[in-house]
Amino acid sequence: MSVSVNMFLAPHSIAAGGITGLAVILETLLSFNRAFVVLISNAVILIITFIFLDRQTFFNTVTGAAMLPVFIGIVPNMTLVNDTMLSMVVGSVMFGIAVSVLYNNKASSGGTSIPPLILKKYWNVNTSVGLFITDGAVVLLCLLVFSVDSFFYAIFSIFITSATMSYIETGINKKKMVYIISDENDKISYDIINQIEKGVTIVPIVGAYKQTQRQMLMVALDMKKYRQLTTIVNKHDKKAFMITDTVSDVHGKGFTYESGTV
Repeated sequence: MSVSVNMFLAPHSIAAGGITGLAVILETLLSFNRAFVVLISNAVILIITFIFLDRQTFFNTVTGAAMLPVFIGIVPNMTLVNDTMLSMVVGSVMFGIAVSVLYNNKASSGGTSIPPLILKKYWNVNTSVGLFITDGAVVLLCLLVFSVDSFFYAIFSIFITSATMSYIETGINKKKMVYIISDENDKISYDIINQIEKGVTIVPIVGAYKQTQRQMLMVALDMKKYRQLTTIVNKHDKKAFMITDTVSDVHGKGFTYESGTV
């Protein structure tokens, strides 16, 4: 996050929301030290965290809130990329990844990353949406200090950061959910269990036209193993009816803990 701010966003006067964005604005407007603004703001945020969130999040936030101003002060303030658009994109993606890593560990760096956690807990608002809302208020201050160009760069930066977070939350761990209707269910399920090492669920079904009772196989598996599955199905029954859904996440045995069949 410190590299994102000091080397990509701040050198181009892009105050992309958050306490770091507010620090960039106050540094330009009132000559306040950027790291000092982050430190004081995080102290206030820690009090809010203690009141509204669980103690584990509070203690995790203490670490992040203390480290961020330190690294903001340590990381050199330099223009690493001269092109403003490219610098904004790279910095925003880095910032989104950093915040997502913290959220996935129920932690934060303090600042405006805390309100989204509160919105998520009490109103089930997606954290990427919550971050967009809270950061939007800070971005509006850009019009008072920087140019209109910087204002729109800041808006684009928030969009990119939110999109990066959303992708990490729902898109980076996509799985395939496959439904198979075949006359060779026993052979297909045997190969799935022994070759792909994934569990198979047998679902009773009834055909609407002839009211024929049959069985359908349901399999959840990684993207990499999907082609292996289609090979197995085609080997045993080229006329098998197969429907495939892409799902954003799967939890449970064989996926989030203890590999093996279910």
